[in-house]
Amino acid sequence: MSEELVCSKPEEVRYAETENSVEIVITLTSEDPPNNQDHNVNQLTEREAETVCNEIRPNHSLVSKGFLYATEDDDDDSGTHYLNSDERPCTHLQRAERPGNGKLPDTFQTDHLLYYERFKAYQDYMLGDCKTSEVEAFTAEYLEKIAEPCDWQAIWHTDVFDVLVEVVDVDCKELKAKVELVLPMECETRGCDLTEESMKALLEATLHKVPILELSVVYDESGDFDQTALALEHLRFFYKHIWRKWDEEDEDDDFDYFVRCVEPRLRLYYDILEDRVPAGLVAEYHSTLALCFEKFQEFSSLRSGLDSDSESEQDNVSMVEGLRLYEQLEALKRKLRIIENPLLRYVLGYKVNSGQQSCRAKGPRPTGDRVVHLVSASATVHQLQSLITDKLMPHYSGEEFEVQFHSDPVLAVNACYEGDVVIVCPGLYSITSSISIVDSVEVEGYGLPDEVVIEKRNKGDAFVESTGANVKLSNLKFIQRDAVEGILCVRQGKLEMENCVMQCETTGVIVRSAAQLCMNMCDLYGSKGAGVEIYPGSVCSLVGNGIHHCKEGILIKDFADELDAMPKITMVNNMIHNNQGYAVILVKPGAAAVEDLPAEPNAADEKEKEFEDTVVQSEADIDDDDVPTIVVEEECPAIQHGHSVPPDFTEGNDAIKQELVATSAKKHGLRKSRMKALGAMQADENLLSQEMFISIHGNQFKHNGKGSFGTFLY
Repeated sequence: MSEELVCSKPEEVRYAETENSVEIVITLTSEDPPNNQDHNVNQLTEREAETVCNEIRPNHSLVSKGFLYATEDDDDDSGTHYLNSDERPCTHLQRAERPGNGKLPDTFQTDHLLYYERFKAYQDYMLGDCKTSEVEAFTAEYLEKIAEPCDWQAIWHTDVFDVLVEVVDVDCKELKAKVELVLPMECETRGCDLTEESMKALLEATLHKVPILELSVVYDESGDFDQTALALEHLRFFYKHIWRKWDEEDEDDDFDYFVRCVEPRLRLYYDILEDRVPAGLVAEYHSTLALCFEKFQEFSSLRSGLDSDSESEQDNVSMVEGLRLYEQLEALKRKLRIIENPLLRYVLGYKVNSGQQSCRAKGPRPTGDRVVHLVSASATVHQLQSLITDKLMPHYSGEEFEVQFHSDPVLAVNACYEGDVVIVCPGLYSITSSISIVDSVEVEGYGLPDEVVIEKRNKGDAFVESTGANVKLSNLKFIQRDAVEGILCVRQGKLEMENCVMQCETTGVIVRSAAQLCMNMCDLYGSKGAGVEIYPGSVCSLVGNGIHHCKEGILIKDFADELDAMPKITMVNNMIHNNQGYAVILVKPGAAAVEDLPAEPNAADEKEKEFEDTVVQSEADIDDDDVPTIVVEEECPAIQHGHSVPPDFTEGNDAIKQELVATSAKKHGLRKSRMKALGAMQADENLLSQEMFISIHGNQFKHNGKGSFGTFLY
């Protein structure tokens, strides 16, 4: 016969488990008759019942600390709430195995936390809305609530040794732990001999107190020390990557420290970790940060040695030196804030390292010589003989040429002066930094594009940036991997591309204002944005290219400012196909929108007539002075050579020309009206008659998701 006794959990534990109340059921077995049931149950004394109920008390602290990370929304995982009351208590952290065959035990792996896990820990549990002056108190309170106060083992890690210790007390305010050496001693040393006696002497000299940030909790499968390991990791990361010594002296103490400092620095850390920041900007940030620490140390030392009541000449000199250091320190701190702020980083600081304010061109070599840079990891004798016969001797045999050898195309381009030539031999070249071309040089692949491949894997930088006055690229294949920037950007000057292949990861080719691109017989695909982005005021010539499998084929930008001139565009015999959106799309302000054309999709002749009527009507409605000089080439080279172009392709070319002409005329009128409104007595006809050259014909648009041409109004 069995009987059940129900013993509820303690009140504080039942409060923590609001949804899943758990009861302890004790089953008693007896062979006595039913009439003795009450007697058998009463034999369980009150003390025994209390003992049974107390069996759940050892886990009470673990449950309470686990729920310190719980929020009102139970589905929101902060990355630190690992305990599930329905499961057997166990660790949810990974084991960090020590390298080699060391004697020391493994520790918890806590350095792999995600951005949102650290973000939530700092915002909700550690710092909250504290001010800069309150950071020390908030971190001490956080450690006191989360960390186990004693009876846990850890690895004391220093630059010289790692040793196993046991924590017997934690001083949260001082961020130190009182430890005892675990015997027999388990230790790993680096470049020194350490005995048990010397370690005991070291601990006695430090009163057995060590910095708690130098401790790593020993791995335990029970889960009892998960929160302690995570608390130490959050503190260690905070003081290593977030906190700055000069933060506590910040004058803006009334502001939320988390919003002002923690969040942008944490975001920057993960952006750098994920290669989302240009390598040049990362190097500049780290060098600026190191210099700022150095200047702050000098300033603090100088300030501590000053006597406010002294009027000696030495103190006056020190005051002047202190002011100079203070100004330097403030300038460095402002620079750090620019880089740490996500918006200012890309608006101000990012330009320096993205080529917008690139290093100046070197110009011709001082000696007047020109260099041919050969790029090859290895080459056979036959390849070198062919290279000399086919390329070097016919074109570069003059006395002014010399040959230099490189294994990296980036190093070869960086070594160029104006007029140099880079010849890339067949092979696969993996690079991690940007190819920035600032001088008038020529980069040529020796062979077919599929044989000369340059692959870039770093996320932060653009692939190729051109600012040279006259740059040429030919016979090369560019492949992006895990990129966040475009594959090629012409920021200024002129770039000629011929017979190149571009496998994009993000956006494709960008032609900035005042830049010029001539792209002939190239193949571009895979862009998650537009294959080619054309900015106002640029000159873009696209002849015989293939642009396919992008989100948009070609994107032409027309900004609201009427001072931004329309680009000069040549599009001849391009094959634009299998793009997700339009083959060609014009982005323009809503105020400049024009009425859609009513012609039928396949009525090519009627659309051509309507286009001519529109131009004639525009000339009748606007004064001659208001119409820009527009050159529109109508004759198609493909027809001259006897190749016929289907009517639907002709219709797409005409639609693009008509929209660009109408938009340019509209903007020209707005520009002149604005100049007259400003009180100009006589408009500058040279400014008002900027020529927009449009040569669009022979292009084929196939299988594009939204059609041949569209407009996007903003």
